[in-house]
Amino acid sequence: MNRVSPKVLLHSKWTKLNVENREKHFIITKVLFDEQNNVVECIITAVINKREYSINWRDLKKPTLWRFGWQ
Repeated sequence: MNRVSPKVLLHSKWTKLNVENREKHFIITKVLFDEQNNVVECIITAVINKREYSINWRDLKKPTLWRFGWQ
């Protein structure tokens, strides 16, 4: 399991294991928190074409989907 803390998500780099549209490397570009410091929204951006996606940040913990860093 990938160790992910909501406090350090912003600007972290990730590699998607199931590549689609040649989008493999991503950067977290926006993380929104509520009043209790819970993540409300997490936006991830593909490096190759700058497409943005809203994801559930907890999916980053799944090693079958994501790896921390660019690999």
